Amino acid sequence: MKIITLSDYPQALNKTRSPWHENYYAMYSSVLGGVVTDPVLMQVPLDDHLVHRGDGVFDTFKCVNRGAYNMEPHLRRLIRSAASIGLEWPGGIDDIRRLTLGVLRIADRDVCSARIILARGPGSFGVSPYESKRPALYIVVYAGGSPFMQRKPEGADVCRSHIPVKHAKFATVKNCNYLPNVMMKREAVDWGVDFVVGFDPDGFMTEGATENFGIVTPGKCLIFPQMEKVLDGTTMKRVMELAEELVKNGELASVGFGNITIKDVDEALEMLIVGTTLNVVSVRHFDDKPIADGVPGSIGKALDKMIFDDISGNAAMRTIY
Repeated sequence: MKIITLSDYPQALNKTRSPWHENYYAMYSSVLGGVVTDPVLMQVPLDDHLVHRGDGVFDTFKCVNRGAYNMEPHLRRLIRSAASIGLEWPGGIDDIRRLTLGVLRIADRDVCSARIILARGPGSFGVSPYESKRPALYIVVYAGGSPFMQRKPEGADVCRSHIPVKHAKFATVKNCNYLPNVMMKREAVDWGVDFVVGFDPDGFMTEGATENFGIVTPGKCLIFPQMEKVLDGTTMKRVMELAEELVKNGELASVGFGNITIKDVDEALEMLIVGTTLNVVSVRHFDDKPIADGVPGSIGKALDKMIFDDISGNAAMRTIY
């Protein structure tokens, strides 16, 4: 077995270059104390509890036309998630904002995604969080995905997930222990559908692998699951704000939260999915049965256009870098 020394390491790293590295633009590491732009240098210490325990939190937002969209709600959710697991960055939210905008400027991309990871930090391979002497911050800027309906305008196919839903305490925290989410995405790929969605033991809808779900009822009410059991999606909340315009003009009767059963889904006029990369997705089939007439409905189409316009044209929702 070859022993790789510090002098051998650059050559060994060079051999790991892969095609997907083209999508990685820049990374800040508090461990290194700076930013790297070479993808093979974008490394996390193995003894960071983030790696071997999933002990950390993260958040991701998109950038369009050199503007970070909806950045502040993402930062606030990051800080709230961190506080819930006893984690705090010494510089607080202002320092994280400053560093993130700095990495975006170094990445120098008009369109991209930015992920902020606040980790417990290096210190041991044990389970106790107190073995890490200080938290670590990693910020990576990488290629963003395209909105779902641009790729598949006929709408999405969805099935009910078999993965047990997270306990509310963990579902409402955007933590780095994403194994249930990974398994949900695996289901979707293995079953040949676009997304899966969970239902709790009481039979109420929860969320997808990385998405929020909702329905438009026969009474024209836009409803998302109760927030006590799901992650408070920043895109979902912004879509709900925008949807109030549809209430004003009579296209919707109301917007709010509620318990959603499979029967409710079967009877829905529309089933919608929202997410940072996705925007607003119309569902055409749920468990191989059509939603209404099986084509994207007017509410989903309207909200997808509204969030697209909000991302690209609402200066108040964009932080310029």
